[in-house]
Amino acid sequence: MARTKVAITLEDKTLAEVDRLVALQLFPNRSRAIQEAVDEKLGRVSRNRLARECAKLDPAYEKAMAEEGLSSDSAQWLEY
Repeated sequence: MARTKVAITLEDKTLAEVDRLVALQLFPNRSRAIQEAVDEKLGRVSRNRLARECAKLDPAYEKAMAEEGLSSDSAQWLEY
């Protein structure tokens, strides 16, 4: 995967914590620690967005749509 170098500004205490985690060998370097933190945050944002969109759905309507036509179609299904 392509990578691009960027400059970021962190609070001193945040950078100290990143350095501590690197020193404990939880990450091989600062870049990897920050990359994983950003990836994790982006994943969380994406999941939260999905949850917000799902909350907008009407459960009764969704169930009716899912079940629409099942009773008539089920007679055509093969027996297993």
